[in-house]
Amino acid sequence: MPISSSLTLTPTVSGIAATTHTSHNSHPTHLRFIPNFKPTYLHAFLPLTSRAPLRHRRAASPVCLFTGIVEEVGTVKQLGTAPHGGFDLKIAASTVLDGVNLGDSIAVNGTCLTVTEFDGKVSDFTVGLSPETLRKTSLSELEPGSPVNLERAVTPTSRMGGHFVQGHVDSTGVIVSKVPEGDSLWVKVRTEKSLLKYIVPKGFIAVDGTSLTVVDVFDDEECFNFMLVAYTQQKVVIPLKNVGDKLNLEVDILGKYVERLLRSGFVSSFTNSS
Repeated sequence: MPISSSLTLTPTVSGIAATTHTSHNSHPTHLRFIPNFKPTYLHAFLPLTSRAPLRHRRAASPVCLFTGIVEEVGTVKQLGTAPHGGFDLKIAASTVLDGVNLGDSIAVNGTCLTVTEFDGKVSDFTVGLSPETLRKTSLSELEPGSPVNLERAVTPTSRMGGHFVQGHVDSTGVIVSKVPEGDSLWVKVRTEKSLLKYIVPKGFIAVDGTSLTVVDVFDDEECFNFMLVAYTQQKVVIPLKNVGDKLNLEVDILGKYVERLLRSGFVSSFTNSS
């Protein structure tokens, strides 16, 4: 007679045990398995499908990162209070709409903003502006027809052509001079002293979302300058602005981290321990 078998799971006390009974008659074989429910670190390596149900997991907040390499110059179509009570900015564009989805991040003049609407047929998209964004940036000074620098957030396959730009504008600066030299353009910008301390010669800075290299810092004038080559002048909005116009500024985040570590005593703790 063939041997038949069955499996009986009995979740009782913690531990693993098994008992078997075999017979060459028609009696079934019984296997009793007592699972061990002790926690295991292997849980962290299990696929998501075997973890908690999706409804119990919180969606991760989007983390934006840009390079400061402007993809295209868009044109403001509308700017003002929306029917829902917020403040919306609608921009005509083409390149940054390729593969766009609702909720995607696009840097507008260096400000990381979320796409709330887009229309591929008429080639435009809409982003919302919070009160803090309006206070911290120069976006409130835009008007229909204003050109703006646009860049999509990087992907794992993007090339890092500029530097790490978060799209979190630190403050604004004001253009104090524009001086041509050959086919290049010198631009001097004045900003607040509290921000100037993070700006160093030959260091990175994002100006209206454009990754640039600082040439000189003038502490007594609370200014810094940079130079735009002919190619860059054709691809960004900075040369289109006049003396007295505002620019969005984001300093290199590394300087802030270093300052924070020094103030917290993190470095001195290592010195004292040695």
